[in-house]
Amino acid sequence: MSVKERDPLTGHQTTGHEWNGITELNTRVPRAIWLFIAITHVWALVYWVLMPAWPLVNTYTKGLLGRNQQEQVEERLAAASAARGEWVDQVAALTPDEIRADDDLMRHVSRTAPTLFGDNCAACHGSGAQGGPGYPSLVDDAWLWGGDDETILETLRVGINAPHPESRYAEMLAFGRDGLLDRAQIETVVAYVRSLSGIGSGLTPAAMEEGATIFADNCASCHGEDAAGSQDLGAPNLTDDFWIYGSDHDTMFETVYNGRRGWMPAWEERLPLADRKMLTIYLSSLKEEGEHAD
Repeated sequence: MSVKERDPLTGHQTTGHEWNGITELNTRVPRAIWLFIAITHVWALVYWVLMPAWPLVNTYTKGLLGRNQQEQVEERLAAASAARGEWVDQVAALTPDEIRADDDLMRHVSRTAPTLFGDNCAACHGSGAQGGPGYPSLVDDAWLWGGDDETILETLRVGINAPHPESRYAEMLAFGRDGLLDRAQIETVVAYVRSLSGIGSGLTPAAMEEGATIFADNCASCHGEDAAGSQDLGAPNLTDDFWIYGSDHDTMFETVYNGRRGWMPAWEERLPLADRKMLTIYLSSLKEEGEHAD
């Protein structure tokens, strides 16, 4: 019978294999490891007996404790909904000013409104509500339809150029595409309009007069004789530095030539009244913060 070789330093048996002077030991697995494995197996068996574990053809083993995580989640969601319903009902019944006067409600609104905005509005207006080309900024005071609580709430309800029967409607004519103005006239009126907001026009006095005439005949009915716009029509002010699509020459030429027709969904069927009121309060606060920053 062969005698097993032992390592002189550790006393452990070797496998008999050696590589470049390195001997492979046949060290036993520590008892603590075997104990751990045994405990985990026992725990698994106990868990299988007590808790839902094994899928069957049409059901699963329910376990002796009868625990159901789906039911637990549904119960917790129902409890959260009930707790939320108490203050949400109050928000729906009060005006924005009354909500602002209630510190408890405002704590809920302050936590909930940013999430509502992020989920429903940020895709177009940006996470900071600063807008972008074709999407208005909500942190300034250039609101096409008005920025008071009542107007914001109504705009959220019916949308702009939306399928809602009471939707706000605003569309700028395509003066070039539809042949209402030729290219030379468009160039002239674009330069004139840019001059109204302090952007250099480079027009001669005669061309400025022609631009003013073209504007009066084609644009003033919506934007006003003073080009200050009309919130009743959703027509923007052309004398400030707030431009939804851009104020450079090429963009403005495109605007006059092909027209513009913005769109915003109506949220009446998508968001309950309480959510729309919370968004109104949140948007008003963003607008005020933007005005103070300026």
